[in-house]
Amino acid sequence: MKIIVINCGSSSIKYQLFDMTGPSIMAKGVVEKIGLNGSFIKHESNGKKVTLEGEIIDHQSGIEYMLGILISREHGCIEDFREIDAVGHRVVHGGEKFKSSVLITDEVIAMLEESIRLAPLHNPPNLSGIYAMRSLLPDVPQAGTFDTAFHQSMPDYAYMYAIPYSLYTKYAIRRYGFHGTSHRYVSERAREILQGKPVQKIITCHLGNGASVAAVLDGRSVDTSMGLTPVEGLVMGTRCGDLDPGIMTYVMEREDINRSGINSLINKHSGLLGISGVSSDMRELETAAEQGNERARLALEMFHYRVRKYIGAYAAAMGGVDAVVFTGGIGENSDTSRYEISKGLEFLGLEFDREKNAGVRGQEKIISRDGSRVTAIIIPTNEELMIARDTEQLTMNNK
Repeated sequence: MKIIVINCGSSSIKYQLFDMTGPSIMAKGVVEKIGLNGSFIKHESNGKKVTLEGEIIDHQSGIEYMLGILISREHGCIEDFREIDAVGHRVVHGGEKFKSSVLITDEVIAMLEESIRLAPLHNPPNLSGIYAMRSLLPDVPQAGTFDTAFHQSMPDYAYMYAIPYSLYTKYAIRRYGFHGTSHRYVSERAREILQGKPVQKIITCHLGNGASVAAVLDGRSVDTSMGLTPVEGLVMGTRCGDLDPGIMTYVMEREDINRSGINSLINKHSGLLGISGVSSDMRELETAAEQGNERARLALEMFHYRVRKYIGAYAAAMGGVDAVVFTGGIGENSDTSRYEISKGLEFLGLEFDREKNAGVRGQEKIISRDGSRVTAIIIPTNEELMIARDTEQLTMNNK
């Protein structure tokens, strides 16, 4: 079975074509700057990489362009669209309606359209990809995998906010959490890798420009750091993370900015960038800190401290921890961040091994000492493979 996985952003489309025998990646790429000047596509197949420019005005034309490349003689890997057996879509917000991946139907689309109010920046482009694929490949089954679905197993006392209950019943204001497909993949992979060891209580740290931590008990998410939106929780690249809500009204009054302005402040101008004044990129911050930039040092310490604090909190919530997983761009590639986060967690039973950790980038590896009661492990995330697997299962079950 051949499955194409689509991840539509506001001005981009990421894609991977899988041959599920194996599975293996037949092709992958990204369409960039949709609807903007200078749009292009980066495509990789058969060991060859190519960048092609083109006028891509919307997501439908971007997907048409992508499909054309997949069947082209020069850059393609299939001869006909009919070789594509199913399409899997990443969808950011499924609200309370979706607790697992589902086949896309008219009813599902209607519910996704209702969920736009919960994710006005993310769900519309996700839906654009669904609409485009329905138009271009009308007879091919499609499935949706939701960033929020894995966290629907949280108990009510973990997902509710202490605001009037009527705001939950009227507007569904609650903690949803995100990065669910990643947290699910790496927690399942940790259980596979650590067979024979206790792995009931896992804390997964998805650390990148967007970052979140999840508490996974017996394979189910019981808490996570992001909330109604992806702003809550950790210090991130440009997002503030946990914040006294009174700060927002105070700043709005003192700086005379409106709701749009405060939304931009907490999403685009805060986090590592806002503290350091240097960059939202961890690599650039580490370099600046090494050169003596105190604000870069402060930003890094805040990032590491917040992750460490959440690990401690989730160990308390689960009554202990068996494994701590690092994933995402920072979690997989920054040995400094992994060390700084793990430092001081010996009281939980995590004995970190600096030698095992040093220089490791993008590979599965245990980085705790032999005999450590709590295992620290790096697991590169693979959300696309998880989406492809869900899509394959749903398609097979529907035959």
